[in-house]
Amino acid sequence: MRAIADISARTKLCAVIGNPVGHSLSPTIHNRAFQELGLDFVYLAFRVEDVGAAVSGMRALENFRGLSVTIPHKVAIIDHLDEIADVDAQIGSINTVVNEDGKLRGFGSDGPGARQALVESGASVASQPVLVLGSGGAARAIAFDLAHRETPSSLVVLGVIEDELGALVQELSEKTGVNAAGELLTEDSLERRIAESRILIHATPIGMHPREEESLVPPELLHPDLTVMDIVYNPYETRLLADARARGLRTVPGVEMFVNQALLQFEAWTGERAPREVMKQVVLDHLDG
Repeated sequence: MRAIADISARTKLCAVIGNPVGHSLSPTIHNRAFQELGLDFVYLAFRVEDVGAAVSGMRALENFRGLSVTIPHKVAIIDHLDEIADVDAQIGSINTVVNEDGKLRGFGSDGPGARQALVESGASVASQPVLVLGSGGAARAIAFDLAHRETPSSLVVLGVIEDELGALVQELSEKTGVNAAGELLTEDSLERRIAESRILIHATPIGMHPREEESLVPPELLHPDLTVMDIVYNPYETRLLADARARGLRTVPGVEMFVNQALLQFEAWTGERAPREVMKQVVLDHLDG
């Protein structure tokens, strides 16, 4: 964190807004990165209930450069912005705002962060069958981004909320043209769909505290041709990833997606190349165990 004496009338402000925000690692991550590069920025956390009022405040404050947006405001904030990308309009939520001289541009960094993590792991997504477990906000962001940027041969979603699942699959098909399908998550559908897949992306809370010892995927279903990504980042190695690693599979931990999405935010606000290893180490230092 910057010393108070270093903050001036020229210091640019970035912040995370949501409710709650007390648990957020974002201030620690971004302030450490600003410090590393010697940038005149500071990052704070604000618990916000009225998202429209918060955005109006951002417009009114000349030095307010950027926002991270978390639950429950990722959808509602869109109506208060000037511009969002087509893919984010299709997803229906964003998590980042950049103030460009009073014009507020919003975008999502979760989907690109996940895609970058897969690509950096050496996984080939293009023309491959992809299976996503979960149909919530993170699953939507990842599925739409992959459909637009990597053109998998098929994209199957298994979920537990029927209306949410059906809406996601229909919108993927209609808005991206990807070969999309969905089923309710059962033992049978999981076994069939994993056997057909080459990329498995787990996008549910299973595996995080207090369910660290749980996994949706029985180890015997993890076949040799599968790359396994888990978006849960705490703990670093979930039960699913440990089972996949024990079978010699390529694994992609959720920390990589989490750090990547923060890098994209940092670079959008500052125009500088983010100090990846510094930011990643901040996250690792705060993980359980």
